[in-house]
Amino acid sequence: MDKERRQRIERATQAGRRLLEVEFGEQLQGEYDIFLDGRIAAEPGVHLDGRQRILRTRLIAAIQHKIAQGMAPAEAVADWRRDAAFTFLNRMAALRMLEARDLVLPAVGEAASGFQEWSYAAEPFHALPEGRAYRLHLECLFDELSREVAVLFDRRDPAALLWPRRPALTALVEVLSDPALDPVWGEDETIGWVYQYFNSGDERREMRDIKAGGSQAPRNARELAVRNQFFTPRWVVEFLADNTLGRLWWEMRGGRTALAEACRHLVWRPDETPRFRPAKDPRDLRVLDPACGSGHFLLYAFDLLAVIYDEAWRAGDGPCSGLTGRTLREDHPEPEAFRRALPGLILAHNLFGIDIDPRCAQIAALALWMRAQRAHAEAGTPAGLRPPIRRTNIVVAEPMPGEADLLDEFAGSLRPPVLGGLFRTIVDRMRLAGDLGSLLKIELALADAIAAVRAAWTQGDLLEGGQLVAGIDDAAFFDGVEDALLTALDRYVAGASDLAGTRRRLFVGDALHGLGFLHLMRRKYDVVLMNPPFGACAAKAKKAFEARYPHCKKDVLAAMVERGVEILADGGKLGAITSRTPFFLSSLESWRYETLLDRSSVFLFADFGIGVLDATVETAAFCLEART
Repeated sequence: MDKERRQRIERATQAGRRLLEVEFGEQLQGEYDIFLDGRIAAEPGVHLDGRQRILRTRLIAAIQHKIAQGMAPAEAVADWRRDAAFTFLNRMAALRMLEARDLVLPAVGEAASGFQEWSYAAEPFHALPEGRAYRLHLECLFDELSREVAVLFDRRDPAALLWPRRPALTALVEVLSDPALDPVWGEDETIGWVYQYFNSGDERREMRDIKAGGSQAPRNARELAVRNQFFTPRWVVEFLADNTLGRLWWEMRGGRTALAEACRHLVWRPDETPRFRPAKDPRDLRVLDPACGSGHFLLYAFDLLAVIYDEAWRAGDGPCSGLTGRTLREDHPEPEAFRRALPGLILAHNLFGIDIDPRCAQIAALALWMRAQRAHAEAGTPAGLRPPIRRTNIVVAEPMPGEADLLDEFAGSLRPPVLGGLFRTIVDRMRLAGDLGSLLKIELALADAIAAVRAAWTQGDLLEGGQLVAGIDDAAFFDGVEDALLTALDRYVAGASDLAGTRRRLFVGDALHGLGFLHLMRRKYDVVLMNPPFGACAAKAKKAFEARYPHCKKDVLAAMVERGVEILADGGKLGAITSRTPFFLSSLESWRYETLLDRSSVFLFADFGIGVLDATVETAAFCLEART
């Protein structure tokens, strides 16, 4: 995408953000007596009807939930308002992108043909107050889309409690309907630029400008995320994915693969004989971006995986999947049924992403869903025959629930009680998840806790009230801790209503994010791709970071590479674009020996110099392989 188009997206994104933040701020203060300085009136105003009173209760619960996570009251209100503006703007931008792909009828604006058609068919709604019918149309559309893209369109999201009034919504529609923007809505990367440009250039510069008085270390997770919002150019994405995922499959196929032609940047010698590598069923290949942003690496990996699946299915003689015990052709014998299943298989089994910014989950999940729909369209699969895609493997690394009373209530309800102790351990060890992300090593903490409890149970020392704990029948209990907690969380949120229900849903939402993150970190990956953050870690995580990564000398970039190697399967490949300095700094000499020589081997290195990323930094792209 050229600079002029990016500038149009930036102007529209900033205009939309200003409109929505002003609008939601006015509603918070003028209608709900929730003030921008953090003050909240003790009682709702008499002007509120019953529905608005319930909505006010939910708004207060959402803001108090942020305060429980350590935010000051004014910061919590500002953060909620920013989340609300971002979510609504993303939804409307997403609709424009869906319109461009013929996935929905035109819906942005009351003059849109999709709304006009709907309103003619829904004659009883003509009597609604002015503008209410259009809101109802959008709500119905959001509900329909949330069946597959819940992370963005779910109206139960606490960031979606308010709706812009008609003047603000009309102004936003005008911004997004500018004919100058028409060419960008068909581009897959547009939603990623909306994410990057939501924070203004001044905000990004202020957070990055250490000389102007900013902290050397980011003060919090948001500042860490904003400091490292650097869009990865498509050709860099292709270069790294081609030489990791592409090369992995090339080796598995003994060099006989059509993927070698599809990978424009695959580096190999004409006389090179691929090393022998045991073949895998495509469903058993796992690709992770541990700092996924808006998902650019995963989107291109989808393209390569589509070729891999097609080739494996046509060959018909591949190995059995570890998931089903059967080959791809055996599980999907009919070509048409296979084509319908393919996009969902890729999203369910192959692509994984982690980020510390919840907004990234919205963007990346939407982008992958749209990529799957494009694959269906290219295969000629009608919309009515496309299998629904219920989820993607994109997770947010953030602290687990912060409300002490709800933690005590939930943990105390678990049976056997040892399960409550394990849950408390997870919550405690997840405190720095928003600052460290995949660097946290949460899976090791849980493994240690489970091992200690298992050992006590095996030796007959696991007691409750002087008696052996009931409810643990055999050692298999310890392998199902995650599933047991998920089941208990479902029961917990279903057992309350009104304010208690709102607080429980927020509590459970955080817990589910945490367990999803934990689930991803307990796995090994065939390929890790990333444009990792660099510089110092968030200030409050400094001590923990230095203890976990003694060779990295306070450099997040070096730690991300070390962690990437750690979570690779034997012989797995890592591709990254980073600053070039870790390869030369004397302070990182022990990191180079430990990570790049002892635990892996670098098989490709490209020194790009300056000008590749939107930052004054000399970059390098490299690929390495974990030693077996």
